[in-house]
Amino acid sequence: MIQIEEKAWAAMVLHAERTYPNECCGAMLGRTMPDRRCVTEALPLPNSWAGEQGDRYEVRPEDLLAADQLARSQDRELVGIFHSHPDCDAYFSQTDLQNSCPWYSFVVLSVQNGTVHHANSFVPDLDQTRAEKEELICPKF
Repeated sequence: MIQIEEKAWAAMVLHAERTYPNECCGAMLGRTMPDRRCVTEALPLPNSWAGEQGDRYEVRPEDLLAADQLARSQDRELVGIFHSHPDCDAYFSQTDLQNSCPWYSFVVLSVQNGTVHHANSFVPDLDQTRAEKEELICPKF
């Protein structure tokens, strides 16, 4: 289960809607507990994909490292990555799976006509062949 606090959720939604019609991306910082991950901050990151950004995103390794260092400096951890799917459902695509890390949660926000419509969270398996949907607790949109 992943639980996203209101301030972090608001930052994710704002980033997804402002980035539309392109995909947004960002880091989720917080804590891992025995029964859930808790996201206390969402850190928007630039989409560094060199091609069409309406259907793909890429996070630069140095941006992810900086997010991890920020989290550690605040006695938190990098618990996951979020990104948006403009004008389609919040699913975990084959491209998402191939570029995933099995130790993170991945929240996908569906942005329909510029407004976040729904979201889902996924956890990939160790060999990145499939991703299980995980329970997502977040403020209502």
